[in-house]
Amino acid sequence: MGLTQILFWVLSVMALGSALMVITRKNPVHSVLYLVVTFFAISGHYILMNAQFLAIVNIIVYAGAIMVLFLFVVMLMNLNMDVEPQKNRMLQLAGVISGGSLFLVILAALVQAKNSAGGNMEMGTGDYGLIKNLGMTLFNNYVVPFEISSVLFLSAMIGAVVISKKEH
Repeated sequence: MGLTQILFWVLSVMALGSALMVITRKNPVHSVLYLVVTFFAISGHYILMNAQFLAIVNIIVYAGAIMVLFLFVVMLMNLNMDVEPQKNRMLQLAGVISGGSLFLVILAALVQAKNSAGGNMEMGTGDYGLIKNLGMTLFNNYVVPFEISSVLFLSAMIGAVVISKKEH
C-alpha cells in the first residue's frame, strides 16, 4: 500500500468520523467545529486528486467564511435546552424514511459506478486541476465574461457603499 492510499484512507476516516460527529453532537458550536474538520479532510482529498485550486477555495470559502457565519448565527440564536421544542414523531419517522431512501440511492449509484468502471483510477496524475491551466483557460477563452463579472462585482460594491452611507 502506497503513501497515496494511506493518505486517502486516513482522510476518508477523518471526513466520515467528523461528519458523524456533526450530526450527533448536542452542542451546535461543537458541530460547527467538526464541520470545519470535515471540510479540511475534503480539501485533502482534492489535493490527492491534483486539484489544488479547489482545495484552497474549499478552505477559504467554506472552512473560513461560511463557518464564521454559522458560528455567528449559532451564537446569536442563544440556544437553550429548556426551550427546545419537542419533535413530532411523524416528523422523525419522515426523516428516517427520507434518510434511508437517500442511503439506498447513494448505494445504488456506487454499485453502478463500480460496475461501469473498468479499472482502478490513478490519483495524483495529470495536470487537470492545476491553477496554471485554469488561469490560461480563464484568461484566454473566457476573458470577456470574466471582465463583465468583475465590473458587476465592482458596481455591487459601490452600490452597497452608497446604500449604507448615512445622509446628513
